[in-house]
Amino acid sequence: MTKQSDLGGTLTLRGTSITLKRMGYGAMQLAGRDGDKLVWGPPRDVPGSIAVLRKAIAAGVNHIDTSDFYGPHVTNQLIKQALHPYPDDLVIVTKVGARRGGDGSWPHARSRQEIIDAVHDNLRNLGVDALDVVNLRLGGFSEPVDEPFEEPLTALAELKQQGLIRHLGLSTVSAKQLAEAQGITEIVCIQNLYNVAQRTDDGFIDSLAAEGIAYVPYFPLGGFSPLQSSKLNAVAATLGATPMQVALAWLLRRSPNLLLIPGTSSVKHLQENLAAAAIELPEETLADLNSIGSANA
Repeated sequence: MTKQSDLGGTLTLRGTSITLKRMGYGAMQLAGRDGDKLVWGPPRDVPGSIAVLRKAIAAGVNHIDTSDFYGPHVTNQLIKQALHPYPDDLVIVTKVGARRGGDGSWPHARSRQEIIDAVHDNLRNLGVDALDVVNLRLGGFSEPVDEPFEEPLTALAELKQQGLIRHLGLSTVSAKQLAEAQGITEIVCIQNLYNVAQRTDDGFIDSLAAEGIAYVPYFPLGGFSPLQSSKLNAVAATLGATPMQVALAWLLRRSPNLLLIPGTSSVKHLQENLAAAAIELPEETLADLNSIGSANA
């Protein structure tokens, strides 16, 4: 049985000395809300947000996912306030390729200068001399889009050569785009939408595992139909767990190259998420969960 302290085991990023606990933490929900503007401004409870970050580290998490366009700037500043100087084994993964409009929108920011500015914003607000991993955010909200990306990725590769970035990843991309990107620079991780109900990337995950490239799924409960949600709820009830815990446990079981980044602004929910690493899924339960992806809306 997996112990919570194991956090689902570990994964070493391809071509690096970075070993991550498979259960990480996503910082997006630390930012506040201003009316209809989500992930905007400071949280209502700054001490509570700082407590969540410190509790995550105390529980053994050594992988935080963030971006300077969360807030904007808010989550990175909170991470710095809570955790700087950082533990030696902590890896902070950020992303660039978007910015925040004054109306709360998320327009693309992929020109060479926008990429350079975004990297320097992340460096400053996190208080570091080099970023551990930077993901280039492409695509739409939830799926890849066939579009050019040589300019922004080349800019990132140059910043890596300058020592400002250690490793590079991609977010919301296809296998074809990964192959194109690998012609420009080494890619250590992919971050796409994927969960027990949204299984488009099944084959992609398997091919990445064969290459030793990490896959980071976002929205573990995103895009479920009512029927799919009811199936997940039923499985969770039989296990005495929450639907989120079961969704996370399934992802840990799905493939050894998956790294999870569940987010929350609550210490209670943080503890529940991390406890998902200890949930055992019998074969019959796995079969029930696997059927969710084919459930009709």
